[in-house]
Amino acid sequence: MTMTMESAVLVLEDGTRFRGRAFGAHGRTIGEIVFATGMSGYQETLTDPSYAGQIVLMTAPHIGNTGMNDDDMESRRIWVSGFIVREPSRVVSNFRSQRSLDSDLVSNGIVGLAGIDTRAVTRHIRDKGAMRAGIFSGSDADLVADDQLAAVRAAPSMSGQNLSDQVSTPDAYLVPAVGDRLGSVAILDLGVKTSTVNYIAERGFDAHVLPQTVTIEQILALQPDALFYSNGPGDPSASDRHVELLQSALREGIPFFGICFGNQLLGRALGFSTYKLPFGHRGINQPVLDKATGRVEITSQNHGFAVDAPIEGVIESPAGFGRVEVSHFSLNDNVVEGLRCLDMDAFSVQYHPEAAAGPHDSKYLFDRFRDMVVASRTQKGRS
Repeated sequence: MTMTMESAVLVLEDGTRFRGRAFGAHGRTIGEIVFATGMSGYQETLTDPSYAGQIVLMTAPHIGNTGMNDDDMESRRIWVSGFIVREPSRVVSNFRSQRSLDSDLVSNGIVGLAGIDTRAVTRHIRDKGAMRAGIFSGSDADLVADDQLAAVRAAPSMSGQNLSDQVSTPDAYLVPAVGDRLGSVAILDLGVKTSTVNYIAERGFDAHVLPQTVTIEQILALQPDALFYSNGPGDPSASDRHVELLQSALREGIPFFGICFGNQLLGRALGFSTYKLPFGHRGINQPVLDKATGRVEITSQNHGFAVDAPIEGVIESPAGFGRVEVSHFSLNDNVVEGLRCLDMDAFSVQYHPEAAAGPHDSKYLFDRFRDMVVASRTQKGRS
């Protein structure tokens, strides 16, 4: 594996600059810079559609040693806007590896940066908050500093952006149930990960993956036993149509489960607001308390927005959907990490129980979803 020594620079919107060397594709890229704390699972991070529009900085200092393969892809392509590591591995050494990280970044046109003090950048973001940034390499690295900064500041911020149309499947497709078939689930693809679809199918459901343009009439025509909202990028306050779609489904009595972006949209559908976190939760070591069991789960997370709801007590849904409670919350900062409806079959979590790279503490939630759907079918007399 040959590493380039060509110069590159990271420019933050507050004017801070970090000079390193080019990595991956050369050129320029602009997005919201965020840091991810996982020591493994970089391929799953790169191919997670939730990272669309973001430049991801890995806090682990050595990235790329296990290479890339076709089996660990979480979607059809790499979605990050840019990728920053301290030291990319010079050697790929894993029996499952098919390609190097650098070659996949190049083939996907992902501009990267290496050789900088990623700890210093992380601490800066922790102090100042997530912000717009740009990576400039090749001829763009030689641009006047003021021009680079102007390009960064001219880019839209993540707040107010609806990115679902960029990451959703253009056409509906079906993943058949594995084993004994229990029913079917309509999955709204807002940036769904392959692991999510597989986990739902493995629990006996035909998984109908639907584009984000789907209507309530099209969902009802499928006669699904449940509706699922996936993870995804962007600002939940900019997804009014998906909120209205969910409200219609809840009024129809369709059981619901949502993950990450799906949690935020359930919160909005129930009448709560959302807000932007200063630097978000990203990585595979986030502690969350399940209030029902008192169990602490170590979770994988990637979100920059959160639901604004009190973490204690039972709340009446401001939108008229009955009683609601916060089921999970972050032990780091008390951010809402889950919602549970008490008068209808609906719940959601802010983190990723489908995390293919781990941890797997929260994988039971797919079983909880299955049990809820089966109980709902039984209650309605549909065996």
